[in-house]
Amino acid sequence: MPSTINIIMVEDHPEYREGIALALETEPKIQLTHQFGMAEQALRALEHDTNTDVVLLDLNLPEMSGLEAIPWMIKYRPDIKIIVLSQSDDESDILQAIHLGAAGYLLKESTLEQIINGIQTVVKGGASLDPRVAKFIINTVQKKIPAPNAKQLLSERELEILKLLSEGYMKKEISDHLKIETSTVATHVRRIYEKLQVPNAPAAITKAYRTGIFSSGD
Repeated sequence: MPSTINIIMVEDHPEYREGIALALETEPKIQLTHQFGMAEQALRALEHDTNTDVVLLDLNLPEMSGLEAIPWMIKYRPDIKIIVLSQSDDESDILQAIHLGAAGYLLKESTLEQIINGIQTVVKGGASLDPRVAKFIINTVQKKIPAPNAKQLLSERELEILKLLSEGYMKKEISDHLKIETSTVATHVRRIYEKLQVPNAPAAITKAYRTGIFSSGD
C-alpha cells in the first residue's frame, strides 16, 4: 500500500463533497487531491494522471453518469480503484457497477470510518462492499438459476481461494491460511478472473453465486 493514498472525488452535491473533504483532512495517510462535480471533468484529469490511487464516484451525476464513466476511468487508468459512493441501493446499479469494474460499493450514509476502511481495503487489493449491499447481492444472486456444470469451471484450489475471497480474506491472508506462496495465490486469482470473465473480486463473488458455483449453503 502506498505511504499516501491519493484520492479524487466525483460528486455533484457541494455540501456532501465538502463534508467528506473536511473529514479526510484528519487522515494523514489519505490525500484528497481533486474534487469534481461532473464525470467529464474527472476523466479529463485522469487521462493524463499517474498519481491517483482511488476514485470516490457518485452515480447520479449531471451529463455523464457514474456508471457510464467507470469504463472510461479504467481505460485511462487500468490500475485505479473505483469506489462507488451512492445513495442508490438499486439492484441494477449495484450489479452493473461491479460488473463494469468498481472495486467497492458504499452507500452515502456510510460512516467516515467505513469509507476510510473501504479505501484502504481496495488499495490492498480487496473488495469494499457496504454490509447491506453485500447481503443484498448474495440474497439476490442466490435466486438466479444455476448454470449447469458451473462448478467445473474452476479447480478445487480455485474454488477454495474464491470462497476465502468471498469471506474478505486478502491475498496475503489466503497465502498464510493455505500455506502457499502469495505469488501462487495471485496466479490462481488471475485464472479465476479469466475463467469467470470478470475484472475483480466483487464481480467474481457475484458471478459465483449467480451461476451456482456457490450455493446458498456455502
